[in-house]
Amino acid sequence: MTNTSTPVVLVTGTSTGIGLSTAVALADAGWTTIATMRDLGKADALRSAASEAGVALDIRSLDVTDHDDVTSVIGAVIAEHGHLDAVINNAGAGALGTIEAMSLDRVRAAMEVNFFGVVDVTKTALPHLRASRGRVVTVTSVGGVVGQPFNEVYCAAKFAVEGFMESLHPVMKNLGVAVTVVEPGPVMTEFVANSDADREALVTGADEVYLPAIDSYLARTRQAFAPGNAQTPDDVAAVILATLTADDPAFRVQTSAAATGFTAIKLKDLDGSAVTGLTAGWVATA
Repeated sequence: MTNTSTPVVLVTGTSTGIGLSTAVALADAGWTTIATMRDLGKADALRSAASEAGVALDIRSLDVTDHDDVTSVIGAVIAEHGHLDAVINNAGAGALGTIEAMSLDRVRAAMEVNFFGVVDVTKTALPHLRASRGRVVTVTSVGGVVGQPFNEVYCAAKFAVEGFMESLHPVMKNLGVAVTVVEPGPVMTEFVANSDADREALVTGADEVYLPAIDSYLARTRQAFAPGNAQTPDDVAAVILATLTADDPAFRVQTSAAATGFTAIKLKDLDGSAVTGLTAGWVATA
């Protein structure tokens, strides 16, 4: 990056989890951090974390599915700071369910936030990132490489993001902008605490034929997200910060050895049998 002044970064989806930890970590590392979220009514946790860390954040409302909002926020950042050095695309939403029971409206809504929102923020920021020779770091998931049961729509969106960014990478590299996707595996969230609600959401409207597979999937996922198996948001934030400040970051970065091993199954799986053989065990009913 060419700016000698304090670098400016915009982070989306900072109300909880990875986005919250990343915003605080970047501010602590000396970045002017624009921490955004759709609903500022959910900013208390971020404010508390920033206060505990002794850092200042510029917290703003941003709905990544609203083009006017995207252009307004990025325009305001440029007007106030004169440059934008990095974007962290983190905003997203899960879409757990059986596709037969999921409305097309819900499918489209998931694609809007998980894919089109990333495209819009990136597209709008690129002229400014070219000027600063800056960076785009997008949080995808191992689910952007390996399709996973009952996550058809979420994984489809993350696959789309990975394809978009992989295609963009060489073009932007020629223009001095580094493009990276960061792929976390399981990260400690409220999944286990909300597992009953997750089961209810999966079951609602689903044909009974799916129920044994749903219970098998949830049992496996509870184990994957249990303490000691899953990473913390702070762990992932540290990887994002290291990627953002690396001299020549890789395009694809996993956040743990487990995530690397998991994605490697797909990346060397020419006929798809290794992946489908693995995930079939997640929903085995006998």
